[in-house]
Amino acid sequence: MIERDLDIPFVANLALREKQIQQNYRPVIAVHKWFARRPGTLFRSLLLSEFTSQPLARAFYQGNNISRVRVADPFMGGGTPVLEANRLGCKVVGYDINPMAYWIVKQETETIDLRAYEKAAGILRTNLAARVGHLYQTRCLECGSEQARVKYFLWVKVRDCRNCGREFALFPGYQVAANRRHPKTVLLCADCGELNEVDSRDHPGDCSSCGKPLVVKGPARSGRCACPHCGEVNPYSDAESDPPRHRMFAIEYHCADCRPYHRGRFFKKPEPADLARYDEACSQWKKTRSRFVPDDLIPRGDETDRLLRWGYRRYREMFNPRQLLGLELSCRIIEKEPDERLRDALRTNLSDLLRYQNMLCRYDTVALKSLDIFSVHGFPVGLVQCESNLPGIRNTHKGINVGSGGWSNITDKFAKAKSFCDAPFEFHHQGSRKVKVMVPNEWIGRTRNGSGRVETRELELHCADAAEARPRPGSLDAVLTDPPYFGNVQYAELMDFCYVWLRRMVGKNAEGFANPSTRNVRELTGNMNMGRGLTSFTEGLSRVFQRMAGGLKRGSPFVFTYHHNDLEAYLPIAVAMLDAGLTCSASLPCPGEMGASIHISGTKSSIVDTVFVCRSTGHVPRRWIVRTPEAVADLVADDIRQLRAGGVRATQGDARCLACGHVIRLAVWNLRKNWHKEEPTDSKRKSIARWIEKFGGLEAVLGHLRGLSATAAHEQLMMVREPESDYGVWDAKVSF
Repeated sequence: MIERDLDIPFVANLALREKQIQQNYRPVIAVHKWFARRPGTLFRSLLLSEFTSQPLARAFYQGNNISRVRVADPFMGGGTPVLEANRLGCKVVGYDINPMAYWIVKQETETIDLRAYEKAAGILRTNLAARVGHLYQTRCLECGSEQARVKYFLWVKVRDCRNCGREFALFPGYQVAANRRHPKTVLLCADCGELNEVDSRDHPGDCSSCGKPLVVKGPARSGRCACPHCGEVNPYSDAESDPPRHRMFAIEYHCADCRPYHRGRFFKKPEPADLARYDEACSQWKKTRSRFVPDDLIPRGDETDRLLRWGYRRYREMFNPRQLLGLELSCRIIEKEPDERLRDALRTNLSDLLRYQNMLCRYDTVALKSLDIFSVHGFPVGLVQCESNLPGIRNTHKGINVGSGGWSNITDKFAKAKSFCDAPFEFHHQGSRKVKVMVPNEWIGRTRNGSGRVETRELELHCADAAEARPRPGSLDAVLTDPPYFGNVQYAELMDFCYVWLRRMVGKNAEGFANPSTRNVRELTGNMNMGRGLTSFTEGLSRVFQRMAGGLKRGSPFVFTYHHNDLEAYLPIAVAMLDAGLTCSASLPCPGEMGASIHISGTKSSIVDTVFVCRSTGHVPRRWIVRTPEAVADLVADDIRQLRAGGVRATQGDARCLACGHVIRLAVWNLRKNWHKEEPTDSKRKSIARWIEKFGGLEAVLGHLRGLSATAAHEQLMMVREPESDYGVWDAKVSF
């Protein structure tokens, strides 16, 4: 059973490593972008701990086939629990109200002929390069070759001064490249626009072209910029204006002839020929009658309001003409593919490619690469944008891609994803050595590729609200899921960016694609624009938990991950558990995020999830049923010890989230016998809050952990405390 057999240090170590570079550990996720995917290693471990008898560390690297087990995921999102259960041979049913989530999991589990896919992808790249490849060529400054290829065009937003009417650029700074992955710092001259390579960023000297002093800081900051012509201070954005305009100011390119002898990257100021190629693209696009570029309006929303404030009105306005031309031609090539599965795979590729082929992408001046639009979970409208080479650049000698964001990148990672489905693997770590371990007799999908005989598995995917599902009583052996967290990122608003294109390609008659948006009033997120608050979130979560629990066999596990910095956001899951007649038998720690993620780096956000294990009947270790805040702090200390044994350095934010998990678990335990689910939702939340307050409150627990730095927390929480006298022996159990 999970409560007894989940090896937390083992799982924490694997999950932490996976989250640092998840695409290497679980290549299947590269089929298409989804947000906040939980570690596949965690859900694999949960299933093996529950349904196999071997020690987890042994079973993890062996081929498994637990086909007797039927698993449901009511919030499948990017599909992690679905994929892991399917890989282990389980019968699986998954639900998601978001059509993009449904489509992505469908493509992740779809069986395709990999050789046929690679051939079709190659044809697409070849045909596209023949049409638009010359638009991404430039002259090499080293050898004079006209065949050098642009990796990235860098653009800066411009606007007209409201006083003098003259155009000026909104530069927040003039550094193009840091001297980390390039021998020198590259600065743009604010006066003449020439690129200068300098030894010192702090003392850059004068421009090599015009002789004016080089500066690092730009004039645009805090939403305003002074006009260099008249001094008028202008705001950046204007909701009443047209979408932002841009000016090309730099190029990073690749010259295959010079690369073996050249140190660092290749940068240049755009030449007239480069600007002429862009003008050619604009001219071609004006003559093109679009069939696939969407014309959908951007609706108001918590995330999309930022776009509207900048003057964007339609999704197509977030792309420049060269990008629109290339994407339209890509769609036309895809539609000529006769095989439906391959056509859908290429459509999925284009949808994923969009996040790199738009004018909200930014350029990382340290890593020297494009940052896709969803590198933060929102719509970041920056002042400097990056346009990637659409066909992509292949180093044919080394067989690798140069740069990112092109078709060659997207199709290569998709091929690796589908290859992983056919032949999954894990990594075994021996000190600093990482060994790939092929796992025999496991695979992902409905039908196995290349086995010599037809092998199929039961896999049901539904683009539907799980609150409306009616699983047959006793038909489920487990529910595993990663539910929405109240107030989390508005995934539907973000995914509409891809959905409006994909809908044009697959048609509105495809399952889940009838509506013009992925947004749904029953989506379980806090959303001010849609009037969804904590009450509606609680009620929706409760409906889903009740439906899924109704299908579970007696005593079978209902397992979900959760984390939030605010205890109030945990009250809905307590209500949902109690309404569903479930008892929380364990709250266990596991890394769920990557600390270096751009959207949480430098914040107080936790990277550790609580794994809630719930059952209708069973038993729980007596030592987990504590009666004082200090004893809860002891349990948190034990969690941190186990995480540390797995190499996870827990922070105060992590400790807070773990404490919330234990407090909620205890609230459910103590309230379960006299719970009345018919009471109003707000009353139920308040009754849980009152119990927590009577218990002593979260702050009382944190009082035993407060005032410690992350490092001190490790050292001081490692000390052993005497358990409460009524714990009894270590493994004594309490039935429920």
